[in-house]
Amino acid sequence: MTGLENTNVGSPAATQYPTRRALPHAPLLAAARGEKPAHRPVWFMRQAGRSLPEYREIRVGTGMLESCFDPDLVCEITMQPVRRHKVDAAILFSDIVVPLKAAGVDLDIVAGTGPVVAEPIRTAADVAALPRLEPEEVGAVARAVTMLTRELGDTPLIGFAGAPFTLASYLVEGGPSRNHEHTKALMHADPKTWHALLGKLTDIALVFLRAQLEAGVDAVQLFDSWAGALSLADYREFVMPHSQRVFAELESAGVPRIHFGVGTGELLGAMGEVGADVVGVDWRVPLDVAAQRVGAGKVLQGNLDPALLFAGWDVVDSEVRRVIASADRALATGATGHIFNLGHGVLPDTDPTILTRVVELVHSL
Repeated sequence: MTGLENTNVGSPAATQYPTRRALPHAPLLAAARGEKPAHRPVWFMRQAGRSLPEYREIRVGTGMLESCFDPDLVCEITMQPVRRHKVDAAILFSDIVVPLKAAGVDLDIVAGTGPVVAEPIRTAADVAALPRLEPEEVGAVARAVTMLTRELGDTPLIGFAGAPFTLASYLVEGGPSRNHEHTKALMHADPKTWHALLGKLTDIALVFLRAQLEAGVDAVQLFDSWAGALSLADYREFVMPHSQRVFAELESAGVPRIHFGVGTGELLGAMGEVGADVVGVDWRVPLDVAAQRVGAGKVLQGNLDPALLFAGWDVVDSEVRRVIASADRALATGATGHIFNLGHGVLPDTDPTILTRVVELVHSL
């Protein structure tokens, strides 16, 4: 026995995911369900990482991808910001290219650059040769999740995956891209191959997320990091159906589903239709404006500009209060909840004591 509680006996989700913890009072989960939490929940994207000296120390001599497949290391790194900052959720330490690497794609994460793919995928033959992901290939990640659910107590664990479009962009471009020229050329010049590629990547994302769910994560987030490079028309035609399938096929798990993209202010209406329970908003759009774009009935997450954490405490204090005031206006006009976060990930040189103070401030308001 794992000691974990089955919270939905007799439901389809309980049959599929029997190791779900019972966390009825966790503020993050309450907010994500549209309920009133005991306090406003807060966590930070990239909270586990380079901003923490204990992270830099434990990572010495170990590559990023190697770290992501070491359950003990994943567990420790994921726990570090929970211990330090007292955030309301842990997010699994991993990377969006982990399932691609696990499936057999030849790629590496290069320091200072990001994911680099040895042989970019740009033809129908390349897509046909893209390997499938089998659950056992991410067994190390699942083991880390199981370990974390025992360590975290009442703190929820968020699992995640890269959205099909963002994974496709890395594969087609061969790495990070400013203009996404190969990606956009493929989607428009050969839509059949494009949709075949995103169909395969949707399958990979689902295998990865289901492995995390079966191991016990309490919520999931789909990162579409590069979706902001698209027009609304392109997003709706070439991306949205595949992200919708991810969220639709995870609905039976019964956990909150979060969707986030960077630079997606013009896409928020469409992202509100994809099927997520919570829509993440970057720092460019005030939350009350985002609520109008997303539409009523959604929880919002965000959205302090991470760069402002370098401006000194007086500025940070003022900006946190501004974000919360904007969120409160969003709640008054149809949003069903708010989870405080940054508008993107914690920057590497951020002073961790500032993050701790932000958590304390959000909890006090």
